[in-house]
Formats: sequence, structure tokens, C-alpha cells
Amino acid sequence: MSLRLVVFDVDGTLVDSQAHILAAMVQAFDGLGLASPDRAAVLDIVGLSLPQAIARLVPALDVAAQERLVAGYKDAYSGMRAQSLSPLYPGAQEMLEQLARDDTVLLGIATGKSRRGLVHLMAAHGWEGRFVTLQVADDHPSKPHPSMLQACLRETGVAADRAVMVGDTVYDMEMAQAAGMRGIGVGWGYHSADRLGARVIHDFDALPAALAGLWSEGTA
Repeated sequence: MSLRLVVFDVDGTLVDSQAHILAAMVQAFDGLGLASPDRAAVLDIVGLSLPQAIARLVPALDVAAQERLVAGYKDAYSGMRAQSLSPLYPGAQEMLEQLARDDTVLLGIATGKSRRGLVHLMAAHGWEGRFVTLQVADDHPSKPHPSMLQACLRETGVAADRAVMVGDTVYDMEMAQAAGMRGIGVGWGYHSADRLGARVIHDFDALPAALAGLWSEGTA
């Protein structure tokens, strides 16, 4: 049996975490007495690892201050996560369950989240054991570096041309391309659909057909 691999981003793809992200960023900047970036700027850096995201938001700020912002954001986000859970996008849970029933498909995650954050999320949604490979910001360079996806391929033994990355940002699509994989963009996330290339879906019901189209091409 020849296996295929579907790797998902988390924030903006499976989980709508923007309320927590935006609020945590405001708290972090307030803690240093700085004006917070606007909503569009913050959502544009979602998907990057946190130090790279902060550096992109405030490139003129010295490294020590950037590190304090990173720490402030982590503390704020952790507190919010303990109080409430970011919701899944409509159809996400059902789609994961459907794909998990297909013995020819393996599921993975490649996220800019920390391992601690991902473990908390997976426990909350009952995802333990559903994904065979989990790649997080703690262990890799920031997206769009292909390291996360390269690790997914190594751990599963699936060739790049039989693997697909599903994500909501240009960083996901660029990471897939750098790893030699195909990408499917989702139109409900934090980057506009017109930035994500030719393969974009607008609800999870469309994912099976999008995957089937790639499988039928014989390259994924």
C-alpha cells in the first residue's frame, strides 16, 4: 500500500485563534509601553515563529526589547489559553475524522506554535494519536524554511511528491514549495486567498476533491 501524507498548519487553518493572538499582542506591547501594531499587521505575521514575527513587526526595536515582547506575548497567550479555547473552523473536526479513516493517508502538523501550546490544543480537541508527525516552532527554523516538512517526510517515509501541505498563509505555501511538496491554501485564514496560489479551498467540504485532484495527477 502506497501512503500519502497530508500536513496541516494550525492557527488560521484548523483553529481560529486570532482573538487570542490579537489580545496577547496588545498585552505584550502595553507591557513595554509601546503602541500595538494594527490588526492587519499582526495577522500577516501569523505562521512565523514568534521571535521572527516580533522582529518583523518592530524591526527597529533592539533585540533585548524584542525578547521582552516575545516573553510578554507568551505569558499573555498562555493565560488566555487557560481561560478559554480557540474555536475550530467549521468542518475541521469532521474532516480530520474522515481523513483518519482512510488507511492510505497519514496526517501531520507543521505549526509555528510551541510544543506546549500544541499539546494543550490536541488534548482539548481529542487529537492525541491522530497525527503521526508533529513539527513545532521549538525544533525548527521559522516558516517558510522547509525544515518542518522535511522532518514530516523523514518521519513518515513518504516522498515529497506524495505529500501535501494545507495552510492559510504564504509562509505555508512557500514552505511546501521549498520542500518539494504541493500546497493547498484555505481561504478562511489570515492571509487573503489571492496570495495563496492556484489551489485554494473555501470550506473543508472542498478538501477531499482538492486532494483527489492532486492524487489523480500522480504527483501527490
